[in-house]
Amino acid sequence: MLDETRIMRALTVRGITPDARQREAISALVTLVGAQQRARHAWSTAAFGPQGVYCHGLPGRGKSLVVDTLFELAPCRKRRLHFHEFLREMNRRLVHAPRGDDRLGDVSRQWLDGIELLCFDEFHVHDVADAFLMGRFVDTAINLGTRIVLTSNYAPDDLLPDPEFHKRFLPTIAQIKRCFTVIHFDGARDYRFGGEAAEVPRFFAPLDTTSEAALREIFTSHERGAVIGSVNLSAAGRPLEARAAGRALLWADFEQLCVARRSHLDYLDLAEQWQGLIVDRLHTAALRQSHTLQRLVWLIDIFYDRKRALFIAADQPIETALIGLEGAHDLSRTLSRLAEMQSRAYRSTLERRGDDNAQDGIDAGASSPGI
Repeated sequence: MLDETRIMRALTVRGITPDARQREAISALVTLVGAQQRARHAWSTAAFGPQGVYCHGLPGRGKSLVVDTLFELAPCRKRRLHFHEFLREMNRRLVHAPRGDDRLGDVSRQWLDGIELLCFDEFHVHDVADAFLMGRFVDTAINLGTRIVLTSNYAPDDLLPDPEFHKRFLPTIAQIKRCFTVIHFDGARDYRFGGEAAEVPRFFAPLDTTSEAALREIFTSHERGAVIGSVNLSAAGRPLEARAAGRALLWADFEQLCVARRSHLDYLDLAEQWQGLIVDRLHTAALRQSHTLQRLVWLIDIFYDRKRALFIAADQPIETALIGLEGAHDLSRTLSRLAEMQSRAYRSTLERRGDDNAQDGIDAGASSPGI
């Protein structure tokens, strides 16, 4: 039986004492899951209150932490994913779906089949095409009785902020406000800042022989026996020349990763192939180009969400270079995540892989296929 006490206890183990808004969200989430369980035995799901919980607020206020804890404990058929990943899956299905009067609705119903609880992390709508897709998807999910939990840096009224297109999304915004419990995480503390620094540095500046030696040590410690040398690869079908590639760790220059023409699909592909990425030779002047900056934001978001390792060598500290820049969505979230990724609290799949191998009596540097 899922109750508030179990969630509070799980958060306490992680060193979190929930504030008022977090407790409000915990209560709403427990109510949501309880309603979903009761709906299994009813003819109608609409009789059991809101069908979703929408948690929004500034980065690092504990939204994902609370929702992830609920998700781990919820006793139902469930799925949690990042918004980028969802869009990729939906668009792939739409390409192959047969034509019909309600193609998007048909694909949405197929995608939702068997899911009782759906959690979207970092929900946002900046593109009118995504807005159209998301509007029909939300309609379908509500009609099916799927319980939905969204975390976002945006209040519902601030979704699709482009004044040219905002009106087109107003019906979906109204539906979210009508069918979801909306909770504003307004705490003053960003939980990602102030953590104990990682034992081994992950970000390096400036670009000099010391940084080069540190990156080489990182690569060889995880990829013992691997050859360091140029290799031609691909990301989502686009060519990528890397400095070195092991079975778990990729080493590539920023020019190849973010200055070259890429999309979030490239970074999803890389995060699926490797458990860690070394971003080398990041010349921060390039971040003044909005497309380049946005690509870096996508890369960090996706690797953070997958809990992949990220090592960066730049000509100046990356956080310093990002402060005050414009031209990319959700830059404040990126700074918050970078702070956590440098802390001891951030445990990547690359590090956990090493721990597991050591416990099994295997050389911790031995490689295994990327996930």
